[in-house]
Amino acid sequence: MSDQIENCSVNIQVDVAWGEMDAFQHVNNVVYFKYFESVRIAYFEQLDIFGHMEATGVGPILGSTQCRFKAPLTYPDRLLVATKVIDLEADRFTMKYFVQSGNSGRVAAEGEGSIVFYDYKNNRKHDIPKHIHSAIKALDLVI
Repeated sequence: MSDQIENCSVNIQVDVAWGEMDAFQHVNNVVYFKYFESVRIAYFEQLDIFGHMEATGVGPILGSTQCRFKAPLTYPDRLLVATKVIDLEADRFTMKYFVQSGNSGRVAAEGEGSIVFYDYKNNRKHDIPKHIHSAIKALDLVI
């Protein structure tokens, strides 16, 4: 496990599916964003963000995302996908993502996502609820 991934608060394992490969015989670039989404959802579940969202109508929405591809992935492979919050503000936070190949042991991709809290009932941006803000700080030691 890379040092980058060891410092992450949440990680999941994902098996590369045959259908995720493209004509160039490697995992298509769009699929990496699915891996990021999967670990982001695992992070939200750990903090029960969806429970809060169901009760209040206030929850996360992805504002932006990006990926730096470092090495190709192919089928079959078992990936370690990890995340941590690297920046925390009143109404948003930034997550860092890593995708590590089980076959090579290399980090094949790194990415970031900006997550904004949103009031889905009133269709407007919303501050992160205090208990969620505190839970993120505790989980990732973000100052």
